Amino acid sequence: MKLIDITCHPAASPRLIKLLDNHQAWLYRQADLKDEHKHWIQVTLHDSQVQQALDQIQEVSQDCPDQVQVMVLEVESVIPEPEANKNDTSEQDGSTTYREQLYQTIEQNARLNVNYLVLVALSTVVAAIGMIEDNVAIIIGGMVIAPLLGPNLALGLATALADLDLMKKSLISGIAGVGLAIGLAMLISLVVPIDISVGELQSRTYVELPAVVLALASGAAAALSVTTGVASVLVGVMVAVALLPPAVVLGLMLVLGHFDLALGAGLLLAVNIVSVNLSSKIVFFLKGIRPRTNVEQQNAKRSLIIYFVIWAATLGVLIAAIYLTQFQSID
Repeated sequence: MKLIDITCHPAASPRLIKLLDNHQAWLYRQADLKDEHKHWIQVTLHDSQVQQALDQIQEVSQDCPDQVQVMVLEVESVIPEPEANKNDTSEQDGSTTYREQLYQTIEQNARLNVNYLVLVALSTVVAAIGMIEDNVAIIIGGMVIAPLLGPNLALGLATALADLDLMKKSLISGIAGVGLAIGLAMLISLVVPIDISVGELQSRTYVELPAVVLALASGAAAALSVTTGVASVLVGVMVAVALLPPAVVLGLMLVLGHFDLALGAGLLLAVNIVSVNLSSKIVFFLKGIRPRTNVEQQNAKRSLIIYFVIWAATLGVLIAAIYLTQFQSID
């Protein structure tokens, strides 16, 4: 459940009270804050009711946004447990994370700041050492701390909401992160002796069709985890859809002059990025993540169709490239 705390102008209070009454809140309190000339309302709603309630509150406050302030707080436990919770055995198919919370979480992970760049740099060093030493455990450590999944999820959410600002921010962060990983790997290859026959390096220099299916499934799992609040799944996704290792191998092979191996690593990196973006967009759409107003929803729908076609076409080209490289290796 969530605790909705509303402070509003007395003139807006009757409309807010009326709409909140329709949600049959488990806990309901209200009072006049005479010293501040404001009205205070507090309700406790089930997760499935929060998004609709917030949308309705925003409609009430859109004419006077400064007169209504809302805080949403997590309810960790209730003693004694409400009878409605004990008797409710139904499962909710919708998102348990409301749109504003989802946006804030994903947007924060897509910010291009010092912490993001430092994490990319550290994870690149760890993953590079792991592949050079042929140590799987070290490579997994680099995958887990790499923040490259954040901008890709943010790009999927930006498309679902038709949010151009978030779209630009996620693209810049994603390009900067991958570029830093490739550039740092190139520097490492200049100072560290590398045996390109190592298995962990070679495994990132070619891509097969199952890798596409893996990346699609992992991207869908990542989007589903953030919309349902099961953040622990993201750790497994970071390992499954490895964006960092192929970027590192791409940088290493470019400096070493093995351009055919660099091409394979670049193809694997491109497949992972495109697949994550494509599947996350689909999941956000199916989970009902969309803007509040009808006009914004129409814009988001057009944006989703355009970007879905672009990403699907790009994935088709990459799959064709996979088959082409496989035929060339056979010859």
